[in-house]
Amino acid sequence: MYERSSVAELAESLRSELNRYSVGGKLPSSRALVERFRVSPVTVSRALAQLAAEGLVVTRPGAGVFRARPRTAEPAPRDTSWQEVALSAEGDGEIVPRSVDASGVLACLAAPPFGVIGLNSGYLHPSIQPERAMAAALARAGRRPGAWDRPPMEGLPELRDWFAREIGGAVAAADVLVTAGGQSALTTALRALAPPGAPVLVESPTYPGLLAIARASGCRPVPVPVDAEGVRPELLAAAFEATGARVFVCQPLFQNPTGAVLAPARRAEVLRIARAAGAFVVEDDYARALGHDDAGPLPPTLAAEDRDGVVVHVRSLTKATSPSLRVGALAARGPVLDRLRAIQIVDSFFVSRPLQEAALELVGAPAWPRHLRTVAAELRHRRDVLAGALRRELPGLTLPHLPSGGYQLWARMAEGDDAAFAAAALRAGVAVAAGRPYFCAEPPGPYVRLSFAGVSGAGELNEAVRRLRSGAGEQAGNAVGPGA
Repeated sequence: MYERSSVAELAESLRSELNRYSVGGKLPSSRALVERFRVSPVTVSRALAQLAAEGLVVTRPGAGVFRARPRTAEPAPRDTSWQEVALSAEGDGEIVPRSVDASGVLACLAAPPFGVIGLNSGYLHPSIQPERAMAAALARAGRRPGAWDRPPMEGLPELRDWFAREIGGAVAAADVLVTAGGQSALTTALRALAPPGAPVLVESPTYPGLLAIARASGCRPVPVPVDAEGVRPELLAAAFEATGARVFVCQPLFQNPTGAVLAPARRAEVLRIARAAGAFVVEDDYARALGHDDAGPLPPTLAAEDRDGVVVHVRSLTKATSPSLRVGALAARGPVLDRLRAIQIVDSFFVSRPLQEAALELVGAPAWPRHLRTVAAELRHRRDVLAGALRRELPGLTLPHLPSGGYQLWARMAEGDDAAFAAAALRAGVAVAAGRPYFCAEPPGPYVRLSFAGVSGAGELNEAVRRLRSGAGEQAGNAVGPGA
């Protein structure tokens, strides 16, 4: 398996040597580059593809790779300042500004610069992704009869049935819609359930992508605090009464960012409170496949315990596989399902059939349960390594809760500013997520989220904490220096 850094380094080396060749001149063969740079053929192929995407080389199948003709200078761009007026103009009665702040989402999605250790990623590192199983599933899917035909708009029946069994309870295949990942499912759910200007109750803190969805839909996110046992029911009831909200979005299992699991005594209470308010509970079950191997039996989904059609369930295969396997599901019962289906069809028609076929092949293969066991063991090990290193090297960062699932630690700073800590960490060569974007109101203190999923292993986690101690420790209230 190639390393991203190797691809970047080879592309840079080839880029610096392009002036050796005349326009149209042929570059050395892939075999020659493999031997010269001592890299794999895959690395060479990807580096050349990167140069081709930049317009620096042209690939001619069967002939080789040639230096491309330089692009002609493009005319200066026209003045687009008029757009500021058009985008900021609000119609009569518009309550929520239409501007969208995606910074909290981008902080988790952006690939760190070369040489920076990414403790901000919400996806598995390639070393623990099921790459071989996914490649085999994709190859088998492409050969399935009708694999390239238009799929049913609700999704492949077999895949809907698999999701229904995973959700459990009385959920049937007919209650499930296949979506293009969890983010798409959450967007569809909020658009279906909350009109523009409506309040939407959210956990506090919560996933910044949810806050971005709510605001982009013209809704007002209203915080309901969580503790180590999940959302607090008495505050949830008070929030429903005070706002008249008809939607509550929660992550009952390994909540992002705190890692909390909704306590057994609170589960039925949350459903009862929502039903009494005539409201829906959107259950974002993003981390069900990310339980650690010391987590014990996981609680059932809220959807499995819901008899009144209160729960709209969201889940995805992406977190446990690859950021590019964007296949998820929405599940609901009653008239709301028709509205969810209509909005999804208007937005995207349907999810790519080859991708659905590949997902079905993957989850039905013997390699799938083996992969989940590997992920469970690896995430627990990484959690323990990172938590231990933080306790030794950065006592100014405390861990209120050590999760038994998910991929992140939620650390509170003894003092200082989380944004300043994140900036200092980046200068030290570590990307972390500041805590402020996880709150839609004033945070109760400075926090940072540290992910252990997107790094290569324990060695990189220890190195990251070492860099944090030397470059950002003072920001967290640590005594850093000789003898410290």
